[in-house]
Amino acid sequence: MTFESDTPKPLARSTTQRMLGGVCGGIAEYFGIDANLVRAGAVVAAFVTGGTAILVYLALWMLLPA
Repeated sequence: MTFESDTPKPLARSTTQRMLGGVCGGIAEYFGIDANLVRAGAVVAAFVTGGTAILVYLALWMLLPA
């Protein structure tokens, strides 16, 4: 008999899907999507927001556990 755990998995930086800090890879692993899509979205967001997305990325880099 197996029981499924209802505890959510934590959002953390990736140790396997990392190019710079592992933030995009960690988000991709959390949502179960391709890391390259998240990276492309981050680049587009950086241009659209005028660089604010870069500050969010740096903040997540410092706050998310590895």
